Amino acid sequence: MTQVPDISLLTTIAERVSEVQMKYFDRLEEAQIEHKEQRHRDLLTVADSESERVIIDAIRERHPDHGILGEETGADLRGSDYVWIIDPVDGTTNFARSFPFFSASVGCWHKGQPLLALVEAPYLRERFIAERGSGAFLNGRRLSVSDTPDIAHSILATGFAYVRNEVERNNVDNFGKLILKCHDIRRPGAASVDLAYVAAGRFDGYWEPYLKPWDVAAGCLLVLEAGGRLTDFHGGEDWLFGANLVASNGRIHEELRAELSGTEPDYEPWGRDIERQIKNNAQ
Repeated sequence: MTQVPDISLLTTIAERVSEVQMKYFDRLEEAQIEHKEQRHRDLLTVADSESERVIIDAIRERHPDHGILGEETGADLRGSDYVWIIDPVDGTTNFARSFPFFSASVGCWHKGQPLLALVEAPYLRERFIAERGSGAFLNGRRLSVSDTPDIAHSILATGFAYVRNEVERNNVDNFGKLILKCHDIRRPGAASVDLAYVAAGRFDGYWEPYLKPWDVAAGCLLVLEAGGRLTDFHGGEDWLFGANLVASNGRIHEELRAELSGTEPDYEPWGRDIERQIKNNAQ
């Protein structure tokens, strides 16, 4: 019988991955940084590889039959209705430049729904954890989204894809419109941190196109458990594999979404075959 995962595993993962990341932070050598698929913006460091290894090892110790989808190692779903979705270092460019906004993002999904979430930002000493139905927490303190009522008073966040020079709908127009209408926009460079900050009420809303599942699989539950709202750009539910997401405190959601253009990616979203496998396993 499959054992149900719990918060204690997230704590174990957080402790182990923090040790790895802080071992390398501000100490990377040039030989420890690679470029994926010859794209100069898409980096892989030794910290990414080691972080994913320790996360997977921790999961396998307790749940050898669970599925895993990792950014670096790919999908090993094992026919399970539990799937752990991992971004070992979200914000690799930040990490490689010793900019402290980076995290490990680990989300456990059960039958196609988020169950557990960890966003571990070790340099910032911030550990965001959520469990479905039990709330979202930062270092043990319960989180709640902001009550900002409109775009004009909002602090927003967004990001830009590695392929932004290769696509027409690259989010630049959205940024240009909204920077003139909101209080301000931040661009920390790590989607999981952006989502965690929406959950914490630090940001009132966040949007981004061309996301991957591991960018949002953990942060999404933080937002929902803190009382926020998530949709795709159309207002639907196709945001995990659909390559675009809007997250907010709920009060500004429709106003924010109405400002966004480029709702269709310029190419088929990544991982539709994996999405189908996960749905089949969940039945």
